[in-house]
Amino acid sequence: MDEKATITVIKVQEMDDVLTALFRSVETIAVIGLSPDPSKASFGVAQYLQSHYRIIPINPNYAEVLGETCYPDLSAVPISIDLIDVFQRSERIAHLVPEAIAAGPICFWMQLGIAHSESASLLSQAGITVIENRCTKIDHQRLIGLGRL
Repeated sequence: MDEKATITVIKVQEMDDVLTALFRSVETIAVIGLSPDPSKASFGVAQYLQSHYRIIPINPNYAEVLGETCYPDLSAVPISIDLIDVFQRSERIAHLVPEAIAAGPICFWMQLGIAHSESASLLSQAGITVIENRCTKIDHQRLIGLGRL
């Protein structure tokens, strides 16, 4: 893609407003790359989020994670998804974009250390909020601590 990435500077207060509104509007979170291994970050984050939201595990290697049916990909999920939380390497993000757009979530969230500007651009153009290089659990806990959730 020949387009240059657009860098948007968002002040902390503005970002907290966006995140607060997002977390308040979400009911169902698909966690791509969710592992049943308690030592993995995806497990700890999803386990935490499960106490606040409906979690849909996405991983073709498992039938169930955290007591929930695990789906091989987004297209197999039979219910509406509000937020897609991604635990995949950055170089794997692009292949998730078509299914993510088809799923029509409010947000596509790439966890800490994960970013892909071309994919972010395509998702944004489709009207999906994109968050890169942040942790859902950390932000959710922080906003609860601030009394915002």
